[in-house]
Amino acid sequence: MSMSSFFTDIVTSEATLRELIGTPSELVLQKQLTALDTHCQTFIAYSPFLLIGTMNATGGCDVSPRGDMPGFVQVVDETTLVIPERPGNRRIDTLRNILQTPHVGLLFLIPGRGEMLRVNGRACLTREATFLERAMVQGKRPLIAIGVEIEECFIHCARAIKRSQLWEQREHTEHAEWPSLGRMLLDQTRLTDMTVQELDTSIEKDYKHLY
Repeated sequence: MSMSSFFTDIVTSEATLRELIGTPSELVLQKQLTALDTHCQTFIAYSPFLLIGTMNATGGCDVSPRGDMPGFVQVVDETTLVIPERPGNRRIDTLRNILQTPHVGLLFLIPGRGEMLRVNGRACLTREATFLERAMVQGKRPLIAIGVEIEECFIHCARAIKRSQLWEQREHTEHAEWPSLGRMLLDQTRLTDMTVQELDTSIEKDYKHLY
């Protein structure tokens, strides 16, 4: 079923889009950099979490999280970053996409801060020992890392964070009202060779081995 089956008033040109949204200010245009300045490098040094967007050869997109202690992303120089690849679910969606299409978009966040850092560039997969040694944690060295050659970067304003109240102290839904990850996975996969409790126990065991 095509998208037009649901949406009829579709914007199809940048001219129309500009009529709706308007044009950015000179400040917004000028803040876009081609290399990491001191402020961008400091932001990365304090960031424990990022999102990486990639695309495969047929246009399929993926956004995946990466997290570790602040400073886990290495700033090699003003145009080069290295992101260690920690143990995960082995889907390798991000890594496979980079092999097919090297363009990536990164979004760095710092808990409690509204501003974000956006970085766009070209990526590769590296096994260079120098970078992997620097990324060692608890005596364990990552098997591979993502190298990023920066093409543009800029600080993103805090409007989205403020609207979402992402870092605000507020009432949340009681944990008991949410199904466990094991429950959700069994409902989605319909596997019958284990119980919810067994799967939840296995997941918690995996969480104890982050590196």
